[in-house]
Amino acid sequence: MTRPLVKPICPEFSSGPCAKRPKWSLNTLNNSALGRSHRHKIAKSKLQKLIDSTKSILKIPKDYLVGIVPGSDTGAIEIAMWNLLGPRPVNIMVWDSFSSDWANDIQFQLKLENVHICKVDYGKLPDLNNIQFKGDIVFNWNGTTAGVCVPNANWINASRNGLSICDATSAAFAMDIDWPKLDVGTFSWQKCLGGEAGHGILVLSPKAVERINSYTPPWPIPKLFQLRKNGKLNLDIFSGATINTPSMLCVEDFLDALKWTQEVGGLSALIRKSKNNLNIIKNWISRSHWADFLCEDVNNLSSTSICLKLVDPKIIDLSLEIKNNIEKNIVKLLEEHEVAFDIGSYRSAPPGLRIWGGPTVENNDVKNLLPWLDWAYYETLDQLKI
Repeated sequence: MTRPLVKPICPEFSSGPCAKRPKWSLNTLNNSALGRSHRHKIAKSKLQKLIDSTKSILKIPKDYLVGIVPGSDTGAIEIAMWNLLGPRPVNIMVWDSFSSDWANDIQFQLKLENVHICKVDYGKLPDLNNIQFKGDIVFNWNGTTAGVCVPNANWINASRNGLSICDATSAAFAMDIDWPKLDVGTFSWQKCLGGEAGHGILVLSPKAVERINSYTPPWPIPKLFQLRKNGKLNLDIFSGATINTPSMLCVEDFLDALKWTQEVGGLSALIRKSKNNLNIIKNWISRSHWADFLCEDVNNLSSTSICLKLVDPKIIDLSLEIKNNIEKNIVKLLEEHEVAFDIGSYRSAPPGLRIWGGPTVENNDVKNLLPWLDWAYYETLDQLKI
């Protein structure tokens, strides 16, 4: 196959940290409050602006709290679980590696006993119609390593007696999240808006706040995870007083991403752009005989972490080792030609590719990537003599 001539302008298709917003430059950080205490009014006003803009753009209910926490999304979801879980049974849905991590922590770190784990293989989604609502629910809105997302929140009981705790890290700012159905939402800056890693966002409903104020976990909670002060929720965390020192450089960068979001048309524009990226790949998949979506149901396809599997009849019965070598060689070729960086499948996922289609990725770059995927695949078969 002839090697394509046109390359994506931006070859950054990594699923995290993700591509910066179009036309980003270091100059956007010139107004950052470097060398100033994060408790000074200048720095604190930036933190508060970040919280307010995030809440406004995502259309989070007014009576919900939004706070900046350490440790990216991992820190945010762990903080939620360590502070909230325990008084009720826990139902956790697992369909990718990160939801599996949360299940392991609930079982083996918090050592909760009344836990029901609903686990399915990569590419599948648990039967949402059979989810029990007799306790708390922990789930990922989007399985970043599986390319499978919940289609909506209609399956969540509005009159639930427990909390719905959602890891929404590769969904926030790219998917239509029904926030009133969530009691806890978490995400990080480095996903859909291409911010820098290390900081997370924690969203709490009034019901979650009530749980924190009325329930004291039986385990010791590290300082970085502590949400309470004098026996009640520390509300300062949700007005810019972070648990630990934030990077004001990263804060400035995320403020820039939020400003860009407003300039391009807000949340609806971001969702539309991400969906367009998925649709472009859908059209290509419909004509491909060697690649298909890892997700088995088109209604559950992720528009951000778009995961592909190898389905060429010529290689379908080959060993896992050979298929892994095919993936590695495709990734190597694309990187050598500066077409696409870091698009191999997640290490525990089936061999294939993972293309980030979030709103900081231009539609034309996705279009220009696809002929290169075909070229790299057939070139790989030739190189490996398959």
